[in-house]
Amino acid sequence: MLDVVGALLLGVICTADVSILIGLAPVRSAARFAAFVIAAAWISIIFATAAMGGFAPGVTGPFPAPVIAFLALMIGGLVAWVVWPEFRSALLSIPLSALVGINVFRIGGVFFLMLHDRGRLAIPFATSAGWGDMITGFAAIPLAVLAAWRGKLPRRLLRVWNAFGALDLIVAIVLGALSAPGTPFRIFFNSPGTEVMGTLPWVGVPTLLVPLYLMTHLTIAVRLRSVGTRQAITTPGQIDNRPIRQAA
Repeated sequence: MLDVVGALLLGVICTADVSILIGLAPVRSAARFAAFVIAAAWISIIFATAAMGGFAPGVTGPFPAPVIAFLALMIGGLVAWVVWPEFRSALLSIPLSALVGINVFRIGGVFFLMLHDRGRLAIPFATSAGWGDMITGFAAIPLAVLAAWRGKLPRRLLRVWNAFGALDLIVAIVLGALSAPGTPFRIFFNSPGTEVMGTLPWVGVPTLLVPLYLMTHLTIAVRLRSVGTRQAITTPGQIDNRPIRQAA
């Protein structure tokens, strides 16, 4: 039953996150359509691979398959950020309220604690990822509301939240890898490890949601550095004191 509820919730979260980020990006219709196709293809590949056991322990040798998929998407996003100015400008032009707001979905980290309670996910990964995501998600609620309502946020407060949210994701990936069964570098041997994160529906977390949220944290961090005042302006189109041209 937990897997069914988790599948429904993760489906909603993945769809909402992708729709919000791509839908609010000021890009041409063709580029938006291409982005949706790429996102749908990646999600389909991940879930089809998981259904065939492609993320099971040992399939990719000593390195956990979910971590490989995470690195592939994360590195791809970072490369696009560096070499593709249009991609970077599109992310920087998304309203800050939306970038913060989608992190509210991370309240779903409670499922990590529930999996642990049922003996399917070990500590320290379960508790660290669970509580870290929940704290980030709950804190994002007033920040997103304030950003949408007032049009700006206290820069220092947003910076603290952003750093905490990014660190939570990085620690979760590291702890997940160091708890994975069948790896020579495993240092946390609490049973049953993190094997469940390579199964449906939970594989969607490290292979899609974590890279996506890390990219939002990167985008927020760059916008914070680009604003010289005490408050981060949430209205898109004014990055580095230069207007970003909205694509038709």
